Amino acid sequence: MAVPARRVSKTRRDKRRSNVWKMDAPQLEKCKNCGEYKRSHRLCGACGYYNGRQVITVED
Repeated sequence: MAVPARRVSKTRRDKRRSNVWKMDAPQLEKCKNCGEYKRSHRLCGACGYYNGRQVITVED
């Protein structure tokens, strides 16, 4: 039967099993134009505004 060449230390094993490395949910902020929640530094999907100016026209 195959045997690992080197044993994994407890610290290395526990670091791998920890939840510290997992990503968080993206932070949301309100759009200054319409008030809908959007991700920061992204175009608002509801109104099409970004940084105070209209970038795209959104159909209803």
